[in-house]
Amino acid sequence: MSPHERRTAYSLAAVYMVRMLGLFMILPVFTVYGAELKGHTPLLIGLALGIYGLSQATFQIPLGRLSDRIGRKPVILTALTLFITGSVVAALSHTIVGVIVGRALQGAGAMSSTVLALAADLTREQHRTKIMATIGVSIGVAFTLGMVLGPVLNAWIGVSGIFWSTAALGLLAMGVVIGVVPNPRSHFRHRDTGVVAASLGKVLRNPELLRLDLGIFIMQFVLTANFVVLPVVLAHVTHVPVNRSWELYLPIMVFAFLFMIPFIIVAEQRRKMRQILLGAIAVLGLANLAYIYADRSLFAMAAGLLVFFTAFSVLEATLPSLVAKVAPADQKGTAMGAYSTSQFLGVFAGGTVGGMIYGTWGVDGAILASAGLALLWLLVASRMAEPRYLSSYVLPIAASDPQAARTLQASLAAIRGVADVAVAEDEGVAYLKIDRAAIDEADLRAFARPVSEPLTSDS
Repeated sequence: MSPHERRTAYSLAAVYMVRMLGLFMILPVFTVYGAELKGHTPLLIGLALGIYGLSQATFQIPLGRLSDRIGRKPVILTALTLFITGSVVAALSHTIVGVIVGRALQGAGAMSSTVLALAADLTREQHRTKIMATIGVSIGVAFTLGMVLGPVLNAWIGVSGIFWSTAALGLLAMGVVIGVVPNPRSHFRHRDTGVVAASLGKVLRNPELLRLDLGIFIMQFVLTANFVVLPVVLAHVTHVPVNRSWELYLPIMVFAFLFMIPFIIVAEQRRKMRQILLGAIAVLGLANLAYIYADRSLFAMAAGLLVFFTAFSVLEATLPSLVAKVAPADQKGTAMGAYSTSQFLGVFAGGTVGGMIYGTWGVDGAILASAGLALLWLLVASRMAEPRYLSSYVLPIAASDPQAARTLQASLAAIRGVADVAVAEDEGVAYLKIDRAAIDEADLRAFARPVSEPLTSDS
């Protein structure tokens, strides 16, 4: 990658990470804190935990579309302003309703699709996948850090202090956007990173993509519902104080990541993705049942959490890869937009419904509901077809008119190893799905137009 592309990758990953870190840090501590707020009920505590998912799901696609019109950075800075405002509102609130309003404002600062679009504006096609992967890794890092830093900061400054820290992280992210992220000379709609309205109906009618959307909805439901009750279980059953829960989460998250790696290698390199997916779903559900039927000792809880987070990590890596494999070549961005919306709706439903069930049927009821949903997911996923092990490939092309685009599309489709191709003459690229084991990339590059280093206004 060029220096500008490396700067783009690392700075946007940093922006994404500090924002998500602020959201993740409250997960391991909020339920206990929420019980001290005026007007709290289990339902409202769960709503406060999950409400940001609803506002995130509501605004992420519209803000992404708005950035196509007015530019990426203005939308990102506006989203961060909302995020900071919500953090301040939550920090100043002494009632559960005030925290709910703050969390909703945090989620309204939905900038994920705009960040990806900006990354696409600033990078050449052949490096875009690497840059998106860098941004994706930052989310996993933020989640792990949040599990550890949340309890530590809670011991020092309390949950209100965590919200103030989140506001400070938002200001830091704004500084990175203004001073570090390169300025694109122009912005375009990219079918591999953004939602195309004309493709949305096709994506929502694709049964394989809908199975994956349901899967990420249930996975986030289970995670958020678990964190409605998990701090209570750790504090009152296994006698792990909230402020010391990081001592449990840190080794668990590290080992879960290490245990995940062999499964991902087998899934991708040995083409066992369907089997790994089904196994991880089954283990996710069984790990929830272990909370109920184990002896609730610290050892049993730690073992159950390790199994749960290993399965969760496998699924978190596998599901987006499956979306990219299943989606048609020119609908990847739209498919990922629907997938992300389902993800955030799962956060909202998990917090709200999990809190309601916890208030009515207690800890066991909330955990059984999560296990039941995992079983439903397993039944739906078992009907999934074996995925084609294809990679997305974006090729810069020169097609001056529709006839030239059709001719080029036919020529590319005839190359051995090309499974799908769509030429977007308005973008100057062709979107392909290729089998890397069967294709000679030199055959593709023969049709490519020369590409210079991406231009930025400060280059």
